[in-house]
Amino acid sequence: MSKKVADTTGKYRPENTPAELASLLAQHLDQIFVQTTMMGRTQAYLGSVTLEWFAQQVYFASCLPLLQPKHNPTTGNVEVDADTISEIHQRPLDWSRQIPLVQYLAAWKNHKFPPVLVVINQSWVDNPEAAQWDREGRALKSTIDFRPLDRDGSVGLLNFAPENTIYALDGQHRLMGVQGLMELIETHQLQRYRKDKTPDGSVITLNDLIEHYQVDVDYLESLPQEKIGIEFICAVEKGETREQARRRVRSIFVHVNLMAVPLTKGQLAQLNEDDGFSIVARKIATKHPLLEQRSTRKPRVNWNSATVATKSTVLTTLQALKEMSERYLGQKFLHWKPLDKKLIPIRPHDKELEAGMIEFQKLFDYLATLPSYRVLEAEETPLLRRFSFEKDGGEGNMLFRPVGQVALAQALGILVFKKGFSLKDIFKKLHKFDLEGGFSGMEYPRSLWYGVLYDPNKKRIQVAGRDLAAKLIVYILGGIQEPMERAQLRKAIADARTVETQAISFDGQFVEPKAVGLPPIL
Repeated sequence: MSKKVADTTGKYRPENTPAELASLLAQHLDQIFVQTTMMGRTQAYLGSVTLEWFAQQVYFASCLPLLQPKHNPTTGNVEVDADTISEIHQRPLDWSRQIPLVQYLAAWKNHKFPPVLVVINQSWVDNPEAAQWDREGRALKSTIDFRPLDRDGSVGLLNFAPENTIYALDGQHRLMGVQGLMELIETHQLQRYRKDKTPDGSVITLNDLIEHYQVDVDYLESLPQEKIGIEFICAVEKGETREQARRRVRSIFVHVNLMAVPLTKGQLAQLNEDDGFSIVARKIATKHPLLEQRSTRKPRVNWNSATVATKSTVLTTLQALKEMSERYLGQKFLHWKPLDKKLIPIRPHDKELEAGMIEFQKLFDYLATLPSYRVLEAEETPLLRRFSFEKDGGEGNMLFRPVGQVALAQALGILVFKKGFSLKDIFKKLHKFDLEGGFSGMEYPRSLWYGVLYDPNKKRIQVAGRDLAAKLIVYILGGIQEPMERAQLRKAIADARTVETQAISFDGQFVEPKAVGLPPIL
């Protein structure tokens, strides 16, 4: 015999058994089964809906009636001006993200979006004369119609009347991605957009996904019935004025976005299980003798930051290792890179990852033989990294700067995989070059890296010179033979060493830019 529980009118009704509950839910397919949640003073209702329902029933938060006078229907954003700046609830939508999100949903079998947070609004909210407001302008009811199914009101059904409208408070880009997926499935193509939703002149088609990611049509057509978590809050709570409700909703949006700190590039390199270059970089960082962590020495890899502090004893960063992997192995495994840099890469097959690991391991085996790295057991990295004019002085060695390490890996990838050079022959030359101080003293005009990786005006490293440094390494190792390519390289080096109208030669003299020649080939 079922127990009696109070309903919303104060009367008592039987508590539902599992069978009765299942029958009840079957009769109310237009409602959503939810569980109530409470954090702080925010009452919410947590459930799930199909992707199809989400795409059709939920609007962008910038479409809230409060902002419609300044709402741009093309971009989905609010036009910011003196009138609306205090009303903005959302960051601008970036429509260039739609295709990557669609591609992720369609191509990754283990895709997952976190729950979205939405606001339920009703038409009376924007009518100050509506019967739902009392004489003091306070709401006599909430914009959410919740029917409890248990004694404590912890679970129940949300009713959605025609006058309800739902807006994505947190999850607008997820909504954009799901809507794009629905359009792609229905029309078999989707327009690419720039950030402001202006077409970029190209489209992605269903056949593109099928051919490039080996997904089948049946699988794609099943995606609309997948379910996403959704949390509902009301636009107006009972007893609130319209202004109080507006402030509450806006405050919730700010809070959820402040708490959602994006991952750094280093953290992404730690966690990424799809990007082959990141996977290989992590293995090298933890397994290779040059980098692995040992109790007898200080750590040699910075796992989070993209830079190395002046006093840091690390040799490199995980992000730099990932870039080295990408620029070295990327010359061999071209398909490890996605067709579009905004798309998520496909995880390579295990055999290919193993082959990539062997190649990268071989590179680091040779790097470890360089004289600059062999002194690591006796010297700490700050001394080798610092410039001579810095406190306590140093060698100014490019091999102890992430940008120099990446440039070297990029050059060697070109030489080995594009030009057929052997690492053995390359490092025979680099060993002699290193012994003669070729990698050190970047701050002196005699250095090849002066003006290229070292900025003599600001007296610091310049990351923008990485590609030129890579070309210079290819050249000194005998990898550039074409006269035109050599002439272009000479001019680029002269430009890099030019201050106003005068260039600084390798012997430290001011000369005409055209007088700056190329260094000798090793």
